[in-house]
Amino acid sequence: MKKITVGALLLSMMFTGVKAQSLKSPDGKFEMNFQLKEGVPYYNLKYNGTVVVEDSKLGLRLFKDTAIKFASEIAKPEDAKYDLNNGFAKTDEKRDSKNETWQPVLGEKKNYINHYNELAVTLNQASTDRSIVVKFRLFNDGLGFRYEFPQQKNLNYFVIREEDSEIDFPTDMKAWWIVADYDSQEYQYQETKVSEIPSKWDKAYDANASQSLVKNAVQSPLMLKKEGKEPLYINVAEAAVLDYPASHLEVDAQNFKFKTHLTADRQGAKGYIQTPSVTPWRTIIVAPKAEQVMDSKTIFNLNEPTKYTDTSYIHPTKYMGVWWEMIIGKSQWAYSTAENVHLGKTDFTKLTPNGKHAANNTKVKEYIDFAAENGFQGLLIEGWNIGWEDWFGHSKEFVFDFITPYPDFDIKMLNEYAHSKGIKLIMHHETSGSATNYERWADKAFQTMNKYGYDAVKTGYVGDIIPRGEHHYSQWTINHYYRIAEKANDYKIMVNSHESVRPTGESRTYPNYISAEAARGTEYEAFGGNKPDHQTVLPFTRWMGGSMDYTPGIFQTKLDYYFPGDTRFVKTTLVKQLALYVTMYMPLQMAADLPENYKKHMDAFQFIKDVAADWDDTRILSAEPGDYVVTARKAKGTDNWFVGGITDENKREYTVDFSFLDKGTKYEATIYEDGKDADYIDNPQSYNIYKKEITTKSKIKFKMARSGGFAITIKKK
Repeated sequence: MKKITVGALLLSMMFTGVKAQSLKSPDGKFEMNFQLKEGVPYYNLKYNGTVVVEDSKLGLRLFKDTAIKFASEIAKPEDAKYDLNNGFAKTDEKRDSKNETWQPVLGEKKNYINHYNELAVTLNQASTDRSIVVKFRLFNDGLGFRYEFPQQKNLNYFVIREEDSEIDFPTDMKAWWIVADYDSQEYQYQETKVSEIPSKWDKAYDANASQSLVKNAVQSPLMLKKEGKEPLYINVAEAAVLDYPASHLEVDAQNFKFKTHLTADRQGAKGYIQTPSVTPWRTIIVAPKAEQVMDSKTIFNLNEPTKYTDTSYIHPTKYMGVWWEMIIGKSQWAYSTAENVHLGKTDFTKLTPNGKHAANNTKVKEYIDFAAENGFQGLLIEGWNIGWEDWFGHSKEFVFDFITPYPDFDIKMLNEYAHSKGIKLIMHHETSGSATNYERWADKAFQTMNKYGYDAVKTGYVGDIIPRGEHHYSQWTINHYYRIAEKANDYKIMVNSHESVRPTGESRTYPNYISAEAARGTEYEAFGGNKPDHQTVLPFTRWMGGSMDYTPGIFQTKLDYYFPGDTRFVKTTLVKQLALYVTMYMPLQMAADLPENYKKHMDAFQFIKDVAADWDDTRILSAEPGDYVVTARKAKGTDNWFVGGITDENKREYTVDFSFLDKGTKYEATIYEDGKDADYIDNPQSYNIYKKEITTKSKIKFKMARSGGFAITIKKK
């Protein structure tokens, strides 16, 4: 238990009363107080008069100069004089406010409201004559703060050893978390008390293609719940991670405190700064209802508007792909049996085909035909380009050229065939983590895409990053992702990245960066598995900062269908797979299963054909992290609504109230529900479909199977 003495409380009250700068949210429910205690900056946060965040320290530790030695993370006592975390005096404060409505190019709503009050406090460190600004923005759903570094005589260039922003909570809370890792977010969520995180940490992860764990730390977004008669839901995250490393949260389990831990580079440095500069925003979203946290757009609001002059090429896309059969092991990315190839030297036409290469002309045409017949706009083909024979695990820099197809993939013919059917192929650029190689080839790769009419690319970063020693979330690699996005914009190309950093609202600034993976997606159903509650946690965590390419739509959930005796299976019912298209926002939206499996269930597949990929409105009808999510969305530019509901490993009943519909209007609802005998283990393909007339006064009760759900298409009559 955290102990607070009476003397300490009185001292804190004295400091607050005398020296604090107070900021209130536009609706007055939140109050943030900033103060200096003996030159050290602190802030706290209250909601409706109740302390949500206790006095928490702010500041950064720096290296003494910009010439640091390899892996030099060990600080010496004399180095403390270079830090920006003490000895401050307040020299200025400025206040501002904004209430604007802006329209995302692609989004969950037509309009996002950006309404906040702002306090910017200038602090001077007398011993070094350096000044920084701590800026706070208080919204009606929470707080964002960051550090700003004006250009000045004694602060032009510096290197960050660590950022020490703290979030100190007054009580133990339930937490939904994954282990901190400089290279991966692909872990299953844990549900524990904050105080239990260290004891559960060692068993909270499995192996990954690239892994650099941070002991007893967790990743953001972090979801928390204060339980009791007056519950509060709290989301801790970051926004606008640009030219800066992504952060993690060190856990002080005894005091229920979290501290920022930045991703290091190969030298142990956390960030190279040239002023003027700013850090990302640290965000704390607070609400009495879980639905309000999910609905927050604060992280997007803290990003800058786009500077792109043309966004007309950016559009939602529903696509299929030659992908899942390789994930499950039915086919392969590689063309040949060779184990060692040299791009530019190896003659791939003379290699022995392995007989399982999926990206071949015949198979791709079959996928094109099915996608076109069912109204899809795109088709992703992985494994089309040379180099897959030894692509992974060798720290190989020149691993792909992104322009040369395998002998059995006729890129010109297939593009012409696809275009004749109204399909655009989606390019696949796996880098194997070799970001340097990708940057060398990016122009030629995007020129090839322009030549053949591709307007979207799926990039991948499986494996350790090259430059060797860098991490997926270090400053250099973060900058790489956005250099690629900017270059893609030059060629009018949309980007969907995998194994990259989690989005933190940058789709406002880089709207062609339309989606990312950056979490444990459907592919893990064929690897280590996903728990039934996984999809009920992701909307409160990974999705807070942007769209995810989760790749749902698996109808054949038991893999022993392909490989007798195989015990792997997708841990949902078929109907839950349908509902994911609504509960998860995906403007680049995949139907991931094989055509042969959809052909057996064309009545259920109709929902995937009908569901929209971009929205004018979103209503979170009911939600509880780790338990269930029910979401209603209105399709962009139409009067059509779609509703999806999912549950965890428990059966659940839920009654949909359709009061969000227009009054005085009759609708036809097509309802997809779990069958009476449905079960994600015993009978996942049991479902029932029926139509019903509804109005704004209608209510329908659903019985969701274990790891099941329901989906509804609603159209005006």
